[in-house]
Amino acid sequence: MKLTLKKTSEQLELIKAMASRNKDVAYEAQLALANFVGPALAEGLDNAKVLSNLFLSLEFDADDNPSIPLDIYYDITDLDYINIWHQTRAGGLGYNQVVPTDNELKLNTYSIESALAFDKRHASRSRVDVISKTFERIAQELLMEQEKSSANILLGALANASTNGTKHVQRASTAGEFVLHDFNQLVTLADIIDVSWIGGTPANEVGSVTDLMISPKVAEKLRAMAYNPISTDGLHTGSENFRDGVFANTGAMNFYGINLLKFKEFGLGKRFNTVFDAAAGTTEYSDAEGNNAAQFDGATEEICVGLDRNRKGLIRSVALDSETGSTLELVPDDQFVGRQKKIGYVGGREEARLVLDDRALFGVIV
Repeated sequence: MKLTLKKTSEQLELIKAMASRNKDVAYEAQLALANFVGPALAEGLDNAKVLSNLFLSLEFDADDNPSIPLDIYYDITDLDYINIWHQTRAGGLGYNQVVPTDNELKLNTYSIESALAFDKRHASRSRVDVISKTFERIAQELLMEQEKSSANILLGALANASTNGTKHVQRASTAGEFVLHDFNQLVTLADIIDVSWIGGTPANEVGSVTDLMISPKVAEKLRAMAYNPISTDGLHTGSENFRDGVFANTGAMNFYGINLLKFKEFGLGKRFNTVFDAAAGTTEYSDAEGNNAAQFDGATEEICVGLDRNRKGLIRSVALDSETGSTLELVPDDQFVGRQKKIGYVGGREEARLVLDDRALFGVIV
């Protein structure tokens, strides 16, 4: 993400004041800039096209003890307990917490922080570019921490998700390939998992795959449908009209009404693939017909992750700064003494991430 501070006379004057020898004047200027930049950074973090922003945000006051009443998130059920995936620290692996549906789930929040400093002479010379890059770096480091936490809990929940004996992860019809037939089977998997509390059709059925997270290599396989020969086995392109549609819309990342989200962290040897491999352990996954059961091999296979946003199963609870009302607390770093000639800032968030309903997650092994 990028942050640009405009070179207005007011901002230049404020930046110069940050380097004042008068400690009170300098701190007041540094705090004023933090209060101005903090909400902008928070907005940038919350609107970035990243994995962490697939979580539904629930805000709470910084001094509050946040909790979620589970009974409003679940229908009447014939089971007394549900599985909640939770984290106790930033970047930690999610753990499976078995909770009664009538409980109030207390959230174990944690802090993520980043601190950077720059030479005071950059402020005295009005080096807006240096100060902008400092705040950008703080936001990038916070974003990286959020991504680690999000990937660990999401992929951990997916690897172990099962509904009525049906695993939420299945293999593609052909090893190493991802074709239309696999899209079709993924939608069917979502339909099978989305059942009412008595095992029938939900009254207001909304369950489906809305988004699919894939690697650049899988995206390449999908684009190849525009020029690959039409097969006769029903597993590849269905018609010339379909191929023409793919060719005409190669920039539109959407198949079968499913949004395609391309992440470079997915794919062989990539971070998200490695996390899923560790979470899957010795679990065996089969194809849609129940055949070819085997453990996931991160060295030769990659996971594609489907998400049903309608179910609102991914939750991120984040604290609001009591003074600015922002979800990001940005303050001057007071560790520096005058002889160090440094100006520093500390940015951070208090949050908790959890998977309330793993029926919102699906996977295809390619």
